[in-house]
Amino acid sequence: MRERAYRFRFYPTPSQENLLRRTMGCVRLVYNKALAVRTDGWYEKQERIGYTQTSSLLTEWKKQEDLDFLNEVSCVPLQQCLRHLQKAFTNFWGQRAKYPNFKKKRNGGSAEFTKSAFKWKDGKLFLAKIKKPLNIVWSRFFPQDCKPSTVTVKLDPSGRWFVSILVKDPTIKPLPKTGKQVGIDVGVTSLITTSNSEKIANPKHFNRLYKKLKRKQKALSRKTKGSNNRYKARLEVAKVHAQIKDARTDFLHKLTTKLVRENDLIAIEDLAIRNMVRKRCDPAPSNGARERAPRHHKLARATHPHPLPGGELEGWVGEFNRQLEYKCDWYDKKLIKIDRYFPSSKRCGNCGHIVDKLPLNIREWECPKCGANHDRDINASQNILAAGQAVSVCGASVRPEESKSRKATAKKQKPRS
Repeated sequence: MRERAYRFRFYPTPSQENLLRRTMGCVRLVYNKALAVRTDGWYEKQERIGYTQTSSLLTEWKKQEDLDFLNEVSCVPLQQCLRHLQKAFTNFWGQRAKYPNFKKKRNGGSAEFTKSAFKWKDGKLFLAKIKKPLNIVWSRFFPQDCKPSTVTVKLDPSGRWFVSILVKDPTIKPLPKTGKQVGIDVGVTSLITTSNSEKIANPKHFNRLYKKLKRKQKALSRKTKGSNNRYKARLEVAKVHAQIKDARTDFLHKLTTKLVRENDLIAIEDLAIRNMVRKRCDPAPSNGARERAPRHHKLARATHPHPLPGGELEGWVGEFNRQLEYKCDWYDKKLIKIDRYFPSSKRCGNCGHIVDKLPLNIREWECPKCGANHDRDINASQNILAAGQAVSVCGASVRPEESKSRKATAKKQKPRS
């Protein structure tokens, strides 16, 4: 059976909210203290401090008089945050993530409870040190026979409370085969383009609420720092950000589910999302001088969500790929990622000729070798599908020609002595 997390909103009582806020405050404090200890240990002594050492430090912190309040909350979320910090460092050393950041109070917070810190009885959830069950709004189907393995309580920046219940879900079963295959190209003018010549427009939820967000942020900037009115104005800004986030997430879930249901094989590009966010178009100076012309953002807002109070979300490209990955795994469909250096846009889908340059402002082009006319995005998606089919048959990465960027990188690398 597959593991699945069900997320619900709940409304705590004043006493429950008080305890949960204190728990999240303690989690944030322990996480930040452990991160500071590990950072100082590395820079001062060149010593890697791991989970075992920070767990021992947590025991010592609880004995200190000024940190005695750590004993008033459940010990499980405190221990779990140290495990999360260890995982963050593992991803950092594996070059899969940036260096861990300190947690901030304004970003809300979360606390994870394992089996020893909660009780599941008759469809009701009881957390450690809380006598009454959580008032959960069961907004979707939840398998009644499943027993939760982990419960995560989260407070988002807009003041909403959510609980995420992790279970082994028996309802996740392979979908029937359709015999269809699709290649997907992430676009600029449209959200995605499929090899079936279908273009999905970007709904641009951020642009839809931009004026409202601008008005709320202007009101926030006029409030006195530290005042109650500023706190209320900050919540109003956070609520607009929550609307943008919810609309974007809902749209992506519906789109990825539709693609997985209709196709047995999905081929996508393994894109460098950070490069897309930093992408700029620099018009060359007309006088041939060395000075660069003014740089203008062209793709940053189109490819990356606006920073939210709870930290920046992944770009919609990363979230789109993430959803496709786990849904294909759930429903026994095949997802193939093509090498990011594969020249999908510059390669002619008719004869295979690769043009030297193809700027982003050129949306249609004609092959100089065979004369075929191509829509840039449709041609790229069809090439991605062809490469994905080759990978599916051969079981290896398809790179018939090395791109200039890969060759340039190889030349810069010095031979090992």
